[in-house]
Amino acid sequence: MQDITVTATVARTQTATKTNWRAIIAASIGNALEWFDFAIYGFFAATIAKLFFPSSNEATSLLIALATFGAPFFMRPLGAIVIGSFADRYGRKSALVLTMAAMMIGTGIIAFAPTYQTLGIFAACLVVVARLIQGFSAGGEFGSATTFLAEQNPARRGFYSSWQFASQAVTTIMATGVGAAITGFLDQSQLESWGWRIPFFIGLLIGPVGFYIRRHLDETEEFKSSTPSHAPLRETIDRSKMRLLIALGSVTLCTVATYTILFMPIYATRQLGLPAAGSFIATLITGVVQLVLMPMVGAWSDRIGRTPVSIASAIIVVLTAYPAFVWLASHPTLMTLIIVQGFMGVLMAGYMGALPAFMSDLFPTSLRTTGISISYALGVAIFGGFAPFINAWLIQTTGNNVAPSFYLTFAALVSLVAMFAARRVGLR
Repeated sequence: MQDITVTATVARTQTATKTNWRAIIAASIGNALEWFDFAIYGFFAATIAKLFFPSSNEATSLLIALATFGAPFFMRPLGAIVIGSFADRYGRKSALVLTMAAMMIGTGIIAFAPTYQTLGIFAACLVVVARLIQGFSAGGEFGSATTFLAEQNPARRGFYSSWQFASQAVTTIMATGVGAAITGFLDQSQLESWGWRIPFFIGLLIGPVGFYIRRHLDETEEFKSSTPSHAPLRETIDRSKMRLLIALGSVTLCTVATYTILFMPIYATRQLGLPAAGSFIATLITGVVQLVLMPMVGAWSDRIGRTPVSIASAIIVVLTAYPAFVWLASHPTLMTLIIVQGFMGVLMAGYMGALPAFMSDLFPTSLRTTGISISYALGVAIFGGFAPFINAWLIQTTGNNVAPSFYLTFAALVSLVAMFAARRVGLR
């Protein structure tokens, strides 16, 4: 009888483990696609600027394209409110399917959009509309995917939810790998003629797979056992103002660093004079570092708490961001770029590995997706989405190639304040 009980327990454990890993894969593949399209747009901003936002001044054209990269982040709060509330009322699974469908629509528009030469100003408008659809989708994706992963196993919330950012590291690997291949094998005329569209077609091929997998997920037990809120947005604002501010502040370093890393290929080619393919390789290595370390940091946070490693990482960013960029600007070699970006990757893995669980712990189950979605979307809209634009503007205005370190240091200080505030309200 005891053997039967043990066998049944082992079987249940194995089934639960398989279910949890299936959930990780389902959330990750969709999340990776969501951010793949954003990353690709950032990597090919210079080419897209020339094709859709032409200007007699090349720097102005690039700034317009980078501003368009940031414009969708104004849609994120709206997506966060609508999709986050939807997820808290009707379930995480339905929200994940919705965000996947919206992102595929936006990607498809960009993939097939005629250029300015063919359609004039309407071509630029098409790209902007597509980016706004993607922004709306991404606004709900982060909160829905994070909550879905965090609720797989409350005792291991740090490990499972860390795959939110680990899957974004997969995006970095995918996007930079594709970017390096395209820029390495195609000349400039081929790139501008048709090569830049290839990554978006790849996204369209991956999309249906993610959509299918998400449709066949099981809803989380934590959500099914809770009582859904009938007005999650109102309740979140009424009951969790301070926690929303803490979550928003904690996102600042995460989002600024992420989009600064995406800006690095442009920075490396324009400011350092390095080949495009080599700069993509440096970013690829950063993605690999984060993919390996983030789940480890997330699992570690299940034992020691959410804030210790994040606080230490943010402090190191404050102390080292400026010296790292000074060294990179004075020794502009591919090896220096790889070392600096790899170092940034380690620090961001330390900061971001436990961040999804940290944010999940701030809010009750009935308000979790709304709280996470709104705080993340606002953080990205205010601080992160325009990071490439701000970095380019700082460099152009100051004439100083180390200017991106100023914004990175500022972001780290904001997030440190949020982390210490979280400890004051009892979150460790």
